[in-house]
Amino acid sequence: MTATSTSPAVTKLAAELRETLQESTVLTPDSDGYNESIKRWSDAVEKKAGIVVYVRSAEDISATILACRKHSISFVVSGGKHSSSGACSSEGGLVIDLAKMREVHVDSATNLVRVQGGCIWKDVDDTAFESGLAAVGGTVNHTGVAGLTLGGGYGWLSGRYGLVIDNLRAVQMVLADGTITTVSEENQPNLFWAVRGAGHAFGVAVEFTFQAHEQKNPVWAGQMAFPIDKLHTIIHFANNLVSTTNGDSGLIMGITAPPFTNHKPAVITNVFHNGSTTEALSIFQPLLDLQPIINSTKERPYNEVNGMMNHAVDYGGRKLSKSAVFQTPLRPEFVSDIILPELERFHATVPGGTRSILLFEFFKSDRWCEYSTSDMSFANRGPHQNLMVGPFWDRAEHDQAARNWSQAVSELAWLEIKRNQIDNGPAAKPAPTTEYGNYDHLAASPRRIFGANLERLIEIKQQYDPQNVFDKSYSLIRGHEEVGRAAIGVCQRQS
Repeated sequence: MTATSTSPAVTKLAAELRETLQESTVLTPDSDGYNESIKRWSDAVEKKAGIVVYVRSAEDISATILACRKHSISFVVSGGKHSSSGACSSEGGLVIDLAKMREVHVDSATNLVRVQGGCIWKDVDDTAFESGLAAVGGTVNHTGVAGLTLGGGYGWLSGRYGLVIDNLRAVQMVLADGTITTVSEENQPNLFWAVRGAGHAFGVAVEFTFQAHEQKNPVWAGQMAFPIDKLHTIIHFANNLVSTTNGDSGLIMGITAPPFTNHKPAVITNVFHNGSTTEALSIFQPLLDLQPIINSTKERPYNEVNGMMNHAVDYGGRKLSKSAVFQTPLRPEFVSDIILPELERFHATVPGGTRSILLFEFFKSDRWCEYSTSDMSFANRGPHQNLMVGPFWDRAEHDQAARNWSQAVSELAWLEIKRNQIDNGPAAKPAPTTEYGNYDHLAASPRRIFGANLERLIEIKQQYDPQNVFDKSYSLIRGHEEVGRAAIGVCQRQS
């Protein structure tokens, strides 16, 4: 599948789809709206697709997949467009864009929420809020529902209700052979097992059914910013929060170099308590006592919470994300003496690098640990936390430097886990895997993402997609177990 946007095969496919698709819109480079259709969260992965199809039904998705296969045209699937790997972009091929499929329906009798595959989390948060409900989502509300869900999904409610996939009840999918099916614990449970963690490699998710939860409002949340000399104190507080909270409180600690500190490193804490101000202050007063430079904490409706961090990770500009994990209690010296100097080096040497950020998540892990790592294909499940390494930069010439830097920081986090295991022996609880796939720009190997679940995934892949039609995420085929997608070039070329 290597046809380009100027090839006769692509031209023929576009004409065919315009004639046969019942509800969808087909764009080519000469169409109005085309330039907007190929924009992505990160400019570093924007590519010039030969065809963009704004699909509006499962039937049209099926027809598009079958037509691409007939004409040997590569395709990708795009939802929230947040992939920083290029997995939702195509150079010369076809994009199945779900952005026009954004309906959300709430069943008030069961608190089940049906969500179309093109939704972003704001769609879900706002609709559920109207019914006094909330679904476990992410921490940025312009992230696509499909991408986050199929890769696992941590969020502000995970301490109370587990991961997004722990609250997933069913998924309607279009498979590689065009079949439209709904998978659940009762229907094709083997595929449902695979979808919860590696769903991008098995089909197009058309609709999700989530278990939502009654949500008390308002909640208490916001951001506090501190000078970097408060770093150790904040880490000690965050460690204590994880060990003492009942799951209703969480914190994400960011280290970056914002304009209000003249681009010098600062600590930004994003805090959340699922309860009243009085309850929250009894927990977070030690942070307030540090006299933050900026403080936006207040009572607010829950559907605003997932928008608190939007401004820091908005669309546009060159950026990516890389995954790492850490264990609590997080050692303050590891951050200040090892990680922070690496961040400062990137800030100083790469133009535009001062927006780069390290995000340390501190959530109660008990609920997601109620499942074993073999209950679903998702393997990044344990009493550990996620670290997202987020480089920003200005020019394409620094793309590889950003990738290299993010990989180096991720490896430093892994070495810290190994150090902890050596120092604490049997008392140290090893992480099942070292990567959270949703934060990884696909440099990690399938083995590092899925660990002991990889062999079963490869077998299911052979059953449902033996020709590797859905090949833009993880390489779930024999011989690629230890090879990251970036290493075999899928992120840089059309396959």
